[in-house]
Amino acid sequence: MKRAAFLLVLLLFVGAPAGFAQTEPSGPEKLSDPAQEARAVALQKQFRCLVCRGESLDDSGASLAADLRRLIRARIKAGESDQQIETYLVDRYGDFILMKPPLKSGTVALWFGPFVILLVGGAIAAMVILRAGRSAKAGNKSPPFI
Repeated sequence: MKRAAFLLVLLLFVGAPAGFAQTEPSGPEKLSDPAQEARAVALQKQFRCLVCRGESLDDSGASLAADLRRLIRARIKAGESDQQIETYLVDRYGDFILMKPPLKSGTVALWFGPFVILLVGGAIAAMVILRAGRSAKAGNKSPPFI
């Protein structure tokens, strides 16, 4: 009897996670019109999962992403345009939900920050190299960056 109870508990814990990995919509979640379903999938690829941070809603297996996929499908079924759905999600979750955030005053650092850091790093490296060359010509034995 103990062995049967142990096997039952083991099957519950081993078999349970398999049901949570579903990312493909099935049943009532999938839209019956193929054009609307294609629109839903295209929209889901434009929005970021707020839980996973690096995945789109279409790729994510998180429950919040599944809820947002259902929301997108419900709004498409209600006749809303892609722009209306995007506006709703951005108003609710901010620009972060967009996979490609717009260029605004608040996102300038996100767009151009890496380039500025690269330029500053290159300028510092060039200065160190030039100083090393000058000190080598002058015969100094001290390090160039002191």
